Amino acid sequence: MNTKQILLLLILIAFATSIFAQDEATLVKIGDKSPDFSITMEDGSVKKLSDLKGKVVWLNFFATWCPPCRKELPHLEKDVYKKFKDNKNFEVLVIGREHNWATVNKFKADNNFVLPFYPDPKREIFTKYAQQNIPRNFVIDKNGKIAIASTGFKEEEFNEIIQKVEELLK
Repeated sequence: MNTKQILLLLILIAFATSIFAQDEATLVKIGDKSPDFSITMEDGSVKKLSDLKGKVVWLNFFATWCPPCRKELPHLEKDVYKKFKDNKNFEVLVIGREHNWATVNKFKADNNFVLPFYPDPKREIFTKYAQQNIPRNFVIDKNGKIAIASTGFKEEEFNEIIQKVEELLK
C-alpha cells in the first residue's frame, strides 16, 4: 500500500468509528420502553413521564450554548408545538441539559419562546436516554415506547419526524 491508500484507510476507519460511537451514545433504541423520569416543577409539583402514557410525547434535549439546538428550537416551536399544542393526545417536553429553572426561563424569555422548557441540571433525565450529543429528539408513542430517536438537526429529518408524529396521532 502506498501512503495515499494508507491515509484513506485511516480516514475511513476514523469515520466508521465516529459513526459507531455516536450510535453507542444513544442508550435507548426504537421499540424500547421509554425510561421514566420526574421533573420537579417550579411550584414544587412533580411531572412524570409515566403520567403521560396514552399520549404521543416529543422529548427534546438541548443546551442554550449549542448552535444546532438554537437552530432547531424555532422549528420545534413553530412546526411542532404550535401545530399540535391543542391535541390532547400530544405533549412536548423540552429539557435543558445541565440547566436550572433560572437558565431555561431566561433563555425562553430572551428568545420569545412559548414552548414548555424544563431543567435537567444534573443530567439525570438525559443520561437515561443518551451519553452525549445534542440536540436529541425522542418521540414516545402512546404505549410508552420509543418510536423515534434522532441526534442533531437536519431540517429534512425533522420534517420526517413530524410526519411520523402525525401517523402516531391517528
